[in-house]
Amino acid sequence: NVRSATKDQTQTMNRPRILTLEEALQFINDDELVEVTPESIRLRKKILNKNVREKEAKRIKQMMQENE
Repeated sequence: NVRSATKDQTQTMNRPRILTLEEALQFINDDELVEVTPESIRLRKKILNKNVREKEAKRIKQMMQENE
């Protein structure tokens, strides 16, 4: 007998939220962008690499502390 390793580990994902352009612009954070094509509106991070994104966040936090 062969059992599935993922049998008890099923996860469900939420459906994508359908947004208008105005809703997408209100929904995003400072570190995100809205990509608009004729067929879709997508939200994504400005910096795609997680490690680079974390370094940038630390750099910005340090700059904010220096300016206080």
